[in-house]
Amino acid sequence: MIFPWLNDAIIWIIEKIGIDVISRLGVSVNFFIYDVIQITILLSVMIFFISYLRSYFPPERTRRILEKFQNIFGNFIGSLLGVISPFCSCSSIPIFIGLVSSGVPLGITFSFLITSPIVNEAAIVLLYTELSEYNASLPLLYIAFGILIGVIGGFIIGKMKLEGYVEEFVYQVQNTDIDIPVLTQKDRFSFAKNETLDILKRVYKWIVGGIFIGAIIHGWVPQDFFVNIAGPDNPFAVIIVTLMAVPLYSNALGTIPIAAALIDKGMGIGTAMSFMMATTALSLPEIMILRKVIKPRLIIIFVSITTVGIIVIGYLFNFILGGM
Repeated sequence: MIFPWLNDAIIWIIEKIGIDVISRLGVSVNFFIYDVIQITILLSVMIFFISYLRSYFPPERTRRILEKFQNIFGNFIGSLLGVISPFCSCSSIPIFIGLVSSGVPLGITFSFLITSPIVNEAAIVLLYTELSEYNASLPLLYIAFGILIGVIGGFIIGKMKLEGYVEEFVYQVQNTDIDIPVLTQKDRFSFAKNETLDILKRVYKWIVGGIFIGAIIHGWVPQDFFVNIAGPDNPFAVIIVTLMAVPLYSNALGTIPIAAALIDKGMGIGTAMSFMMATTALSLPEIMILRKVIKPRLIIIFVSITTVGIIVIGYLFNFILGGM
């Protein structure tokens, strides 16, 4: 808990309005209000800082960087750039088109596409605020494994030579070298401010929604409900939760509070991490958008590789952190 004084103030307010703080309603209300305020403060600061850094890496510069790398090191660079990319797979699609049409290898482009929705700077903030209490190494492991999925998945797709399964119009998009403007410090701070407001506007509904669901789980779902379905004693829990997450849609910011509540109720840590990754990287809306730029066979391969990777990493999480 980063702001204990804030929690004390919320408890005082809850008691003043006549709600028992240890009741189910009190626990849920406390969880919801505290997390909304805490996450808003931390995200605003972190997004502003990272947006300032991002002003040095516009899309054109990202494309030029990726053009210089090949083989698995290129996949690694693609995944790293995915971390500082837009916050959802939907907004990553235009960048995907630009990268492929400019000649960046398909496997490297998929490394970018896989990692982008799973890991981003705002999600890193939430990982440390919401999940580090369960295990101090959990946020770092999530980041490392999220990048690893992108590297391995993109590398495999690159080796399969699937360029023929990208829609023809993608290769026909004209790319021209655009001079990257030289920004003053004032321009960069203005860019960071506008990016912060824009990103918060786009993702805030997912954050509040995720916290709301987490609050309901935290206060109202019986302790043994998730233990029976997806607890550490169920060897198939990671597979079940990963497959169940595919029809859902959220981004990492919305799923982290839910994952925290699930772990608190007894779900294995690796199982909850697989839920997060699958919800963000394998959602049906993303697949529908991808269909506009790649053909069904490549979609099936992409989904299969990513699903297997997420399941394996879920079991690794449980093994490393003692979740099974």
